[in-house]
Amino acid sequence: MMHAARLLPAFIALVMGCIFALLVALLAVNRIEARSEDDVARVLSLIGQEWVRVKADGLQVRLSGTAPDEAARFRALRTAGTVVDAARLIDDMKVADRLAIAPPRFSIEILRNDEGISLIGLVPASMDREAVIDSIRKLSPEGKVVDLLDSADYPVPAHWEQALAYGLKALGLLTRSKISISARAVAVKAISDSTQEKKRLESLLADSLPEGIDLGLEISAPRPVISPYTLRFIIDEKGARFDACSTFTEAGRKKILEAARKAGLKGAGECAIGLGVPSPSWDSAVVTAIGWLSRLGGGSVTFSDADVTLVAPENTGQKVFDRVVGELKADLPEPFSLHAVLPEPTVIDGTGKGGGLPEFVATRSPEGDVRLLGRIPDERARKATESYAEARFGSDRVRAAMRIDENLPQGWMTRVLAALEAFSRLRNGSVVMQPDLVEISGRTGDENARAEIARILSEKLGASQNFRIDVTYEKKLDPKVDTPTPQECVDRINKVLKVQQITFAPSSAEIDEVARASIDNIARIMKKCEDVPMEVGGHTDSQGREVMNLALSQARAEAVVNALLARRVLTSHLVARGYGESQPIADNKTQEGRTANRRIEFRLISPEELSAAKASSLKRDEAASAPGTASSPPPGAPAHVDSQQTGNSDEQN
Repeated sequence: MMHAARLLPAFIALVMGCIFALLVALLAVNRIEARSEDDVARVLSLIGQEWVRVKADGLQVRLSGTAPDEAARFRALRTAGTVVDAARLIDDMKVADRLAIAPPRFSIEILRNDEGISLIGLVPASMDREAVIDSIRKLSPEGKVVDLLDSADYPVPAHWEQALAYGLKALGLLTRSKISISARAVAVKAISDSTQEKKRLESLLADSLPEGIDLGLEISAPRPVISPYTLRFIIDEKGARFDACSTFTEAGRKKILEAARKAGLKGAGECAIGLGVPSPSWDSAVVTAIGWLSRLGGGSVTFSDADVTLVAPENTGQKVFDRVVGELKADLPEPFSLHAVLPEPTVIDGTGKGGGLPEFVATRSPEGDVRLLGRIPDERARKATESYAEARFGSDRVRAAMRIDENLPQGWMTRVLAALEAFSRLRNGSVVMQPDLVEISGRTGDENARAEIARILSEKLGASQNFRIDVTYEKKLDPKVDTPTPQECVDRINKVLKVQQITFAPSSAEIDEVARASIDNIARIMKKCEDVPMEVGGHTDSQGREVMNLALSQARAEAVVNALLARRVLTSHLVARGYGESQPIADNKTQEGRTANRRIEFRLISPEELSAAKASSLKRDEAASAPGTASSPPPGAPAHVDSQQTGNSDEQN
C-alpha cells in the first residue's frame, strides 16, 4: 500500500502530461485544417471557382461541389494542389450533366438558271432524297441537277415537309431563281420576263402559301424598252387620267404623278419605268406640259419620243389657245417640238354610212366576230384591209361591208391600218376613224392595252394625233389570270382522262363518239397551255403482236393530236408517241387490267425533247416516203392483222 501510494503522484503526472500533449496536438491539427481550408478556398476564389466547397479533415483536404464542365473540375484540382500537397487532396467534385446537343438547322438552297439546277444544304436523313431529286430533274433540260446536299439523322422539324413542297412548287414556276427553304420559312429571289409575269407569279405564290410558313418574296422584272417613248395625259368630263405614262427613273415617276395630281388625277396613278427615253429632260418636259394643260382647262397632251401634241377642248377660245401654245413652246426644253390642235366640233356617226365626214368603222362582238364598215379609197385598198384584219382577228371572223370612195383624204389607208392595229388590243368594242379623229372604245383583258393603243396611235397617226380612248380593263377577260403552270397543264389534262378515257374502235385509231367530250375538255385546257411542250402517249394492252400494238398506239396518239388541231388548238408544242404494250399499269391477264392499259396519257417534256422528237418524226416521214418503202397506215385506218395471229390486237378500247 505504501508502495502504491508513492507511485500515484507519478501516475497522475503522466496522465496529465498525456492529456496536455493530446490537447496541444488537437490544437495544432485544428490550426492546420483551418489554415488549409482558408488557403485553398482563397486561391480558388481568386480564379473564379467559387462553386468548390473545401473541407479539411486532418491533413486531408476534401474538395466537393458540381463543376460546370470537366475543364473547370481539373482546373480547381490543379490550383488546390499548388497550396497543399496533391497527396492530401480528396476529389469529391462532380461534373454537371452535358446539355443535349441541339439538332442542326435543316435548310436547302436551290439555284436555277439556264445551265441547270444546283442544291446545297443539310436535310433530314429520313427525307426521300431520290424522289426530291427526280422531281427536280424533270424541271431541268437534259436533267442537269447538281446535288450537294448532306443529311443528318435527327427528327424532322415541324413544317419541314410543307415548306419543302412549297419551295419545289416555286422552283417549277421560276426558271431563273434562288430559293432558300427552312422548316418554317421559304425565301424566293427570281427574275421574271415582264412586269405582268411578275404580278402573276407573285399572286400564284402568295395564294398557295401553306399555313405556318413565312414567305420572303423578291421577284424582279427587267425594264422594258419603250418605243416610241409615250405619255398621254387627258382632262375631260370624266376627270384627269393617263392613257399612257412612261419615264426612266423612280424620282421622275414621282414628279410626273405629283404634277398629274395637281391637275386633278385621282388615286395613286401608274407610270411605267422603261428604257428608250429620248432626252434626260423628259420628266421636266412632261411636268411642264401637264401644268399648261391644266391651265387650259381640258384636252390632251401626247408625247411620242420628242414630238409633243397638244389637243385643246373644242370650245376653247382662239386667244386662250394661242397664249397657252406660245407659253408651252417657250417652256419646253430641247429637243421637244410642239404641235397644237384646236379641233372643230365633231360628230361621230359610227355607222360608216353618214353623209357628213367620211368614216371607217370596225366593230368586234364578245364572240370575236369583226365587221368592217365605212369608206375605203379603192379595190386594192379594200383587199389589203380585209387581209390585214384577217391576219389580226382570224380569217373566219372577219366580215367586210366597205364601200369605195375615191375622194378620201391623203393618208387614209395609213390611218385605217393604225386604227385596226390598235383595235386588235381589245376583246370587243369599236373603232371609228375620221380624217382628224380616231375614237376607240371597248373592253380588254390586257392591263396595258390602253397604253399600247396610245403608243400605236401616237406613233402612226402623224402630227395631228387627235384620238380618244375609252377602254375598260376587266380582270375576268385577262388570259393570264388563270394561266396554269406547265405541270398543272398536264395534271388537269390527265385528270380529265381519269374521268373519261379517250376510247377507240377495236383495232382502230378512230376516236369513239363517247370520247369526244374528253377531247373538247382537253382542248379548252390546251388553249391556256399553248407554249407548254407535251407528249401525247398512246398505250395498248398485250393482246396481239407487239409490233402491231406499237403501230396502233402511235396512230392513236396522232389521232388525238389531230383531233385537238381540228378544235383550233395550236399543236406545234405536242409530239405523239406510241408505246404499244411496253408500259402496262395493270395486269394484262384480266379484263379490267387490259382496259386500264389501253389509254392515252399526257406527259410534260423539255423543249429539247420536243425538238428531238420532231426531228425523229421528220426522218421517219422522209424514210416512209422514199421509193420502195412501205408507208405506215394513216391515222384511223385499220391496223394490219397477220393471218397467223391468234386473238385480236387491242380487243376493245
